Amino acid sequence: MKFAIVEVPIDAAALEVLVAHPSAGAVVRFDGVVRDHNEGRTVTKLEYEAYGSMAVLEMERIGAEIAGELPDVRVAAHHRVGALDVGDVAIVCVASAVHRGEAFDACRRLIDRIKERVPIWKREHGPEGPYWVGWQDARCGHDH
Repeated sequence: MKFAIVEVPIDAAALEVLVAHPSAGAVVRFDGVVRDHNEGRTVTKLEYEAYGSMAVLEMERIGAEIAGELPDVRVAAHHRVGALDVGDVAIVCVASAVHRGEAFDACRRLIDRIKERVPIWKREHGPEGPYWVGWQDARCGHDH
């Protein structure tokens, strides 16, 4: 599957195979890795939760958008959920294209849109205990 939410380590090489084709002169891969800090706070581990079916549908929509914007580009992404330690890979995005410029562009669009639009939530753990990152009540801040 080109787009998936997974509970096991991501097979990046398998994702690259999914986007490879004879005309592709470039394959670009982005690995999102759990780091030991965020916004000045120490991070010891992360937990990701997702609304699985909705997340995959939105990832597929994003992939279709990018394919429409950049002809001859193929993209794929898998996001891991569950408890991840510092150094673990949380997401892998890959893009292939005839030329490197389009492959880099497609991969950047893919990760940026996934972070912006896909229903995946992150809970950081540190010395002060666990806390949700970027959570905002959908009922707040909207004009009705």
